[in-house]
Amino acid sequence: HGVAEPEETGTEALPRRTPAPAWLPTAKGEEGDFCLRSSDCAAGLCCARHFWSKICKPVLREGQVCTRQRRKGSHGLEIFQRCHCAEGLACRLQREHGPADASRLHTCQRH
Repeated sequence: HGVAEPEETGTEALPRRTPAPAWLPTAKGEEGDFCLRSSDCAAGLCCARHFWSKICKPVLREGQVCTRQRRKGSHGLEIFQRCHCAEGLACRLQREHGPADASRLHTCQRH
């Protein structure tokens, strides 16, 4: 009697305790969580390279430094990728007072 009971309980409980597969996230990733694509991340975050892995990083807001895409495919070469600018913003050359080429910095700016 005592031996049969734990076996029955064990087999019944096993399916309930089995975790979801690692490739099937149960919730959207928060900032700093590992990801494969931006859809793995919560709202306001994107999936971007950080060293040799990818993590959820915040989408850029107005005035933040962004990376301008020169050629298609060059984004994959970066070791620290930035997210894209938020909705309604574009990555443009920062306007400075002074010489025309004083700054090569690009920032997220309103269209």
